[in-house]
Amino acid sequence: QVQLVESGGGLVQPGGSLRLSCVASGFTFSSYAMSWYRQAPGKERELVASIGRFAVNTNYADSVKGRFTISRDNAKNTVYLQMNSVKPEDTAVYYCNALRTVTRDDYWGQGTQVTVSS
Repeated sequence: QVQLVESGGGLVQPGGSLRLSCVASGFTFSSYAMSWYRQAPGKERELVASIGRFAVNTNYADSVKGRFTISRDNAKNTVYLQMNSVKPEDTAVYYCNALRTVTRDDYWGQGTQVTVSS
């Protein structure tokens, strides 16, 4: 029943913009902190950005700070990642994650490919 479905990935030129979306279902969305992770070939999965249940708190990896923005719409059960000024090193599969700390419930999406290339 639990699903996290990412969309919005694709090919983009360096310096361009992309907006990823993740639509959640099967659980109480507002009870979960949401995060975006990414994994490039041959590299470990890394945390890109996270956002608290009601968007009071956000956190970003140093590599994307000032360029990416995470947001959420609890009425739509959706979390977004706005990617601006993208670089080739942003190329990776991006994964949506939902975490409820108190219960250790942890859900993952299937991932969406982002390729930054000229």
